[in-house]
Amino acid sequence: MSEPSVHNCNLNIRYDLPAEQWEKVAAVYRKMPGWIGYIEGIPYWFGEESDGVTVSASVEPSGLFFDARMDAHEWGRWIEQFKAEATRALGFEVGEPED
Repeated sequence: MSEPSVHNCNLNIRYDLPAEQWEKVAAVYRKMPGWIGYIEGIPYWFGEESDGVTVSASVEPSGLFFDARMDAHEWGRWIEQFKAEATRALGFEVGEPED
């Protein structure tokens, strides 16, 4: 595996979705590879910010934002899996707003 690099992604999962939809997002979080849980309310996968490989998410006015530090190939597979799982769970196409 190559050296971890920094990746960011903003998805069209809006902050103002109904609570029932956010419960579905939380279920997708738990299904994703590397899930370690919430740390101070922030969902994390693989490790925390001080670890070598990490993915975290935050809810922003622009949508659900992911910040990651991992191999580019692995990141691409991971975020595509998240989009597919979230699309199935939420019932609309989850992707990057600029797409």
